[in-house]
Amino acid sequence: MTKTFELNAYLGERRRLVDEAIVRALPEAGAGDPGRLKEGMRYAVLQGGKRMRPLVIIAACEAVGGTAEAALPACCALEMVHAYSLVHDDLPAMDNDLERRGQPTVHVAFGHAGGILIGDALLSQAFMALMRGADGVPPANLVAAARVLAHHSGVDGMVGGQALDLALGQDAHDLAALEQVHALKTGALYAAAGALGALYAGADADTVRSLETWGLKFGIAFQHADDVLDDDQKALRTQALARVDELVGECDAIAAPLGDRAEPLRAISKWVRDRAHAAAAGVKAD
Repeated sequence: MTKTFELNAYLGERRRLVDEAIVRALPEAGAGDPGRLKEGMRYAVLQGGKRMRPLVIIAACEAVGGTAEAALPACCALEMVHAYSLVHDDLPAMDNDLERRGQPTVHVAFGHAGGILIGDALLSQAFMALMRGADGVPPANLVAAARVLAHHSGVDGMVGGQALDLALGQDAHDLAALEQVHALKTGALYAAAGALGALYAGADADTVRSLETWGLKFGIAFQHADDVLDDDQKALRTQALARVDELVGECDAIAAPLGDRAEPLRAISKWVRDRAHAAAAGVKAD
């Protein structure tokens, strides 16, 4: 990589690969679709979004000598888990959101019960997608990938983070409590992304753990940046911005031994830092 590395071009090309792979990995709707489940799954996943978690998988995979194409099964799996979490978070029993990305949320379009079942179906489909087309990945790494995805999406990861977020409500008045939520609710899936990218490149256990840590730190920084962008947690803004800088620095230290191949990882973490500071200055970034 060179100093003229273009992050937007890199992300755009790999996002196209991810989107095409997700279309293939989802079941086709139409005849034989029980309760419009397949239609709802496609509705939930194909409405757009930055695909940042899959893009981190690809960047991590390439950083240790893998390819974007090799990482696509993991990309599809993690994006399905992310989509299922949004479907369930939007339900009336939780955030009760009626619109997402300018469209009715899944429970509005398909009913409350449909929202629950569509989310359930996406979680199951994710583990099918994780294995499909992963023929070149060592079997031990595939087993580890399933373990990583289950761990970071479950009670000790994303689901636990949502539960903690609901329990705390507006009571996260200090940075430590807020980061505990961020580490689980957002950081866990980015930790999974870093680990999955390394696993699908055939990396060893130490490298997997290193990129898993990169993903966790990046995920916390990403959520702090989102808080600033959305004007949330105003009382903690100064501390949050300092933590973004600190966490991005730690990400860069982890990526440094990987050399030029990790330039996309460094550019992605810099993007989060720039996004946070631009939002704090009143500039709304993408």
